[in-house]
Amino acid sequence: MYRKIFKPILDRTGAAVLLILLSPLMLVVAAAIRLGMGSPVLFRQRRPGKDGKIFLIYKFRTMSDERDEKGRLLPDEQRLKGIGKAIRALSLDELPQLFNVLRGEMSFVGPRPLLEEYLPLYDEVQRRRHEVLPGITGWAQVNGRNAISWEEKFAYDVWYVDHLSFSLDMKILWLTVRKVLHREGIAQEGRATMERFRGKE
Repeated sequence: MYRKIFKPILDRTGAAVLLILLSPLMLVVAAAIRLGMGSPVLFRQRRPGKDGKIFLIYKFRTMSDERDEKGRLLPDEQRLKGIGKAIRALSLDELPQLFNVLRGEMSFVGPRPLLEEYLPLYDEVQRRRHEVLPGITGWAQVNGRNAISWEEKFAYDVWYVDHLSFSLDMKILWLTVRKVLHREGIAQEGRATMERFRGKE
């Protein structure tokens, strides 16, 4: 009953309340991005959600559009700096996803929505992460976030699908706050972001 009825109600109610309370902070972040990196302020990307259904995820932009002499985007670690680096370190880039939660495309807690191109790379077990709505935070995020391997991350995601409950969601939300305050597991060692998933080789 929690998964099908109460969790969606809590998600949408919580998202509506937080959007009202955090709107001043979101305006400040948007203004900082506009002044520091220019437009656009928001990053939009297609991501697979529950049952693999594609939706448009919203985040505050944290990377510049700097390119090399051949017009190719520079590596992530070279484009993530200044205001963008600070916003990501504080996880403020995730705030626009409250709109995704309000629209029923995401939950506060669930497996993180990954790239659309990863869909055909999952094995049968890994694909089970799409049995629930993706989340702003999740069991994998509080157990290492981007500092753990893909195999570990997917194992945590599937474990969450099998053990989803109100008490587990509350635990994950509490641990997320602690992780953000201590700025743990933001990236893999030596990288600005998580290495791309390439499937089983």
